[in-house]
Amino acid sequence: MKKGILIVASFIALSLTSCKKNESGNKGIVKSDSTETILADNGQVDSNIGYNTDVNGKKSIKTDYVYKATDGTLVKVVYNYDPNESNVSITSNKKTFILNKVESTGTETTYEKAEMKATVKGDSLILHQGDNIIQLVKTKI
Repeated sequence: MKKGILIVASFIALSLTSCKKNESGNKGIVKSDSTETILADNGQVDSNIGYNTDVNGKKSIKTDYVYKATDGTLVKVVYNYDPNESNVSITSNKKTFILNKVESTGTETTYEKAEMKATVKGDSLILHQGDNIIQLVKTKI
């Protein structure tokens, strides 16, 4: 009987001391969100910016997308969000056009170079090249 009480008492004492809750969490895991929020020209968050999140929860800015034209043509679009030189590069049929950012309102961003103009709003990109208007939609590829 004394052995049973001694075993139970030592088990309770051991479980009380070893089950101490640590509020600070696991020190081996570093939580950081080094992604800076990109603001539009009006100072609000630019909703056209997309982010990737890896398995560890770290965010990074997504810069390349595949868009699909109304005729089914696939177009690769790469955004450069560098504060000094913000532009978009549009590649289709082995031709690449680089347009510089002109204006951003937070929901709509405009890029231009020579007679070519691109307007990005949500998942759509509208290209104006002379009299031609080409509508593109972001794909899930």
